[in-house]
Amino acid sequence: MRFVSPRAGSILPFWASLCSVLMSPVTVKGAAATGPGDADTVRAAIEAMNAFYNETTGLWDTGPWWHSGVALRAVAEYMLVTGSDEYFDMAAYTVDTQRAPLDWWPEGGGDFRADSTDDTGWWALALASLYEVTGNSTYLDLAKIDEAYMYDYWNTTTCGGGLIWNIPSRTYHNAISNELYLELTAKLHNLIPGDTYYLGQALKEWDWFNETGMINSNGLVNDGLTEDDSCVNNGQPVWSYNQGVVLAGLVELSIATDDASYIDIAQGIADAVVSDASLSPAGILTESACATADECEPNGTAFKGIFIRGLAKLNAVLDDHPYQSYIQKNAQSAYDNARNSTDFYGFAWQGPFDSGTIGRQESAVDLLLSTL
Repeated sequence: MRFVSPRAGSILPFWASLCSVLMSPVTVKGAAATGPGDADTVRAAIEAMNAFYNETTGLWDTGPWWHSGVALRAVAEYMLVTGSDEYFDMAAYTVDTQRAPLDWWPEGGGDFRADSTDDTGWWALALASLYEVTGNSTYLDLAKIDEAYMYDYWNTTTCGGGLIWNIPSRTYHNAISNELYLELTAKLHNLIPGDTYYLGQALKEWDWFNETGMINSNGLVNDGLTEDDSCVNNGQPVWSYNQGVVLAGLVELSIATDDASYIDIAQGIADAVVSDASLSPAGILTESACATADECEPNGTAFKGIFIRGLAKLNAVLDDHPYQSYIQKNAQSAYDNARNSTDFYGFAWQGPFDSGTIGRQESAVDLLLSTL
């Protein structure tokens, strides 16, 4: 089915009956699921993830708001890859509830306009993916609104451009906000026939980002720039998601421009991650900036899946698929060692299972989805 605009009419014709299904306990090791590379394995992980879904708020509890944007995007991409439409109603309900003005930032006026540019970016990417799978222009229109909102905070006063992260204080040029803007604008160009505006924005973003020095001498992306007039790499952690989002953005930009040089840059970053002894010990992706899972809460538990998603996008456009074995090794390790009896996945993909949270689970969904 297809949905009408949330503002124009009801988009939830079967929601009441669907909620009971989404919130039911899930059996993990059912006969249908055979492991990584199997759509039923991904679906089982999504169904476990939906145990965190709050049918009243339209959010996956209890992570930060942006985690629900990532979960929504993962669900949309699962439907895109598999041809399923079983989560259309849930997606519509999530968008309908979350596009209202935010309690903590009513100044944004709703439509996912948050008090940080990265939070808006996560939801905008989910909306773009929902448009891709449903064809519903409401989602595309919202993604456009969010792009414009993010660009309102392109700051030329310091650092020669780039998006700032913290909107209330107008501070901090960080990597993730700018990487999300790169991916979003390039993706919008690729979704909209005849577009020139979003391509121009993507090129502008990349030209600025590439000159900042946020990509360090080891080929890895640090967290951001110093908040003084020097605007140099601040040496803060090389979070895995900062490596992954830029990969996805560069792939979209390469598709948009038919320029393979962006793929070459992406490969340099990907190679730096998979060969780094701290980020990929024994070939298993690790959030090396966190000594323990608790240190990664609440945000960082979702990071690794975001990297794998970007790596898989890069791998897919390369003829020799050089990262397939790395992706498969991580997925198999998580499936064998970090999964419990109800299809929840722990933080460390090496195992053992520690606990289930929305961040851990959506990270696993991204990982497993990358094997399809």
